[in-house]
Amino acid sequence: MQDIVRFFNELDIDILRGIQEIFQSDFMDRAMPFITSLGDSGMIWIAISLILIITKRYRKAGIVALMALLVTTFLGEVVIKNIIQRARPFVNNEGIKLLIPEPSSFSFPSGHTGSSFAAASALAANIKGYGKYFLILAALIAFSRLYLMVHYPSDIVGGILLGVLSAKIAQLIYNRITDSKNEKTTL
Repeated sequence: MQDIVRFFNELDIDILRGIQEIFQSDFMDRAMPFITSLGDSGMIWIAISLILIITKRYRKAGIVALMALLVTTFLGEVVIKNIIQRARPFVNNEGIKLLIPEPSSFSFPSGHTGSSFAAASALAANIKGYGKYFLILAALIAFSRLYLMVHYPSDIVGGILLGVLSAKIAQLIYNRITDSKNEKTTL
């Protein structure tokens, strides 16, 4: 088992180094901190959701996205991170110069990625025709976490899976609540 863990840890580091070798530039050094800041505390997703809630046509999308953010935050930040307690790449690997302030929480799963894919998946499922734009933004935020060396690739994969699952859970909860209300009003 330790050999498997060691293999995946080495693969994670090799991928991070490859990203730096391929993409590192002055432009990316300026762009990636900005892109990652969009995902700080899920603020871009909260803002989008609140704007959508104001409109009658997209209210459901905004509500489901906010619910998905709550689910992924609870599961990722409160439960999983504190069980796994994985150190971030810059902690375990010398010579990594960060372009952003050191995150203080554990590494797995990526919270930025989880919240981005939770909201983007919920929005894509409820607003037809715009899903790819939400998912592109989520992917850019996730990639920024790799470029900035604050997450391992497996943290990102975990965040994506958690985010998509959280969106599905939020959708199910929303449907149950609204189906229950509709049954009561027809009685």
